[in-house]
Amino acid sequence: MDPALLREREAFKKRAMATPTVEKKAKIERAPPSLSSDDTKRKMRPPTAPKLDASSYKTMSGSSQYRFGVLAKIVKFMRTRHQDGDDHPLSIEDILDETNQLDIGQSVKNWLAGEALSNNPKIEVSSCGQKFSFKPVYKIKDGKTLMRLLKQHDLKGLGGILLEDVQESLPHCDKVLKNRAAEILFIIRPIDKKKILFYNDRTANFLVDDEFQKLWRSATVDAMDDAKIDEYLEKQGIRSMQDHGLKKPVPKRKKAAGKKRQFKKPRDNEHLADVLETYEDNTLTQKGVIPT
Repeated sequence: MDPALLREREAFKKRAMATPTVEKKAKIERAPPSLSSDDTKRKMRPPTAPKLDASSYKTMSGSSQYRFGVLAKIVKFMRTRHQDGDDHPLSIEDILDETNQLDIGQSVKNWLAGEALSNNPKIEVSSCGQKFSFKPVYKIKDGKTLMRLLKQHDLKGLGGILLEDVQESLPHCDKVLKNRAAEILFIIRPIDKKKILFYNDRTANFLVDDEFQKLWRSATVDAMDDAKIDEYLEKQGIRSMQDHGLKKPVPKRKKAAGKKRQFKKPRDNEHLADVLETYEDNTLTQKGVIPT
């Protein structure tokens, strides 16, 4: 080996030995402490929200959903009460007592008495403004008033009445309808399958010949409106029934401003001109008719 290289190698070792060095201690990585099952459960649980007190929740004034829930409960109670035959008005305190809602806040109570119940279409306010009652669709109390209403609808051509409106308006509706079943016709509307009540007019019951029934059923007028049917009947020499049904009120003509009614003078009896005679005072006195 080259002696020059050996010398350089020995000199490098001497310099390395003379230079001070600090040894770095290797970091010992410690394993995380093992967590127990209780600790893991505590860390996995979400933070629980503070519990709400029922009394404080019901007194919250900003909860509109709670307000309308109270109102819906009152309207339902008033409807059921009317259907049971109790129609006398109640005060707001009596209503809240009957519906078990005495723990509501004062703001909700003021809203019910001053705005919600008075503006509700199903609630009627008494004349004094302090008591409330249910407002049905029709003012019917028994079977007689129901039949009178059905007769009026039949005579005026207004059609039938919805069964659900009668059930809402008439107390003890099922019992009344059962007793008056022979005087009422029930027809199911094909659009929404709702039942319609009509007056059963027995005077309109008559026998129709089979031949006329066949002719009636063979006539198709589905694609024709009322104007075309009237035109067809006029061509056949048949006058359509235009005077039947509801009559529209004729608007009154306004009188022209400025025109005054002229007074007509009485006419003379011109045809008796040659018969009539005039008597003056002098001639009557001369003849002794009038004493001097």
